[in-house]
Amino acid sequence: MLHGLATASEGAALIEEFQQRYGIFCGFSSADISSDEGCAQLVADSREALGHPAALVNNAGVQFTAPAHEFPSEQWQRILSINLSSAFYLSKELLPNMRESGWGRIINISSVHGLVASEHKAAYCAAKHGLIGLTKVLALENADYGVTVNAICPGWVETPLIQPQIERIAQEESIDLEQAQKRLIGAKQPIAKATKPDAIGSLVHYLCGEHATTITGASLPVDGGWSAQ
Repeated sequence: MLHGLATASEGAALIEEFQQRYGIFCGFSSADISSDEGCAQLVADSREALGHPAALVNNAGVQFTAPAHEFPSEQWQRILSINLSSAFYLSKELLPNMRESGWGRIINISSVHGLVASEHKAAYCAAKHGLIGLTKVLALENADYGVTVNAICPGWVETPLIQPQIERIAQEESIDLEQAQKRLIGAKQPIAKATKPDAIGSLVHYLCGEHATTITGASLPVDGGWSAQ
């Protein structure tokens, strides 16, 4: 089931792309999961398209940075709603069927900022730390029902989101983009290399598989050693 803030035509194009590339049937929902009503809508859309979902990956996230004493209240609420509360509401909606069927997987994409802090990220760190706490509670509550709940904690990931920061460092320090990327990532990670999104996807896939049946309540860093310091 694909989800994102996109138009109906964009969603239809994604469905076609996924069906052709992977040979699977899928659906799309543009529900706004910043509210419990939106989360319920996403679950309803998923059940209509595919039936009862047996795996949930809470991957939605937004960011805003500012010192805590200057942090806008609306940004605090927005980040907690999308980065934390949506994971609770979606899990709450799906857990009854998972428990009844005796199998389920909930995977929360937290962050290295669920394990350590950085300045100017009060809301993000609070939400990601909260997501790890939620992961542990849900793991304990559902351990006897064939449902596992885990968190993945990425550090720097190779996405377009980090490109403006890399370009700014390159310009300010008159160095090339490759050097700038190493400078950005190496400031936090002993392994000064960004993780590829496919690596996170592969870990999600593993946690849904048969060899991960006894992994639950875990917070798994994929952060180049950032949280080991």
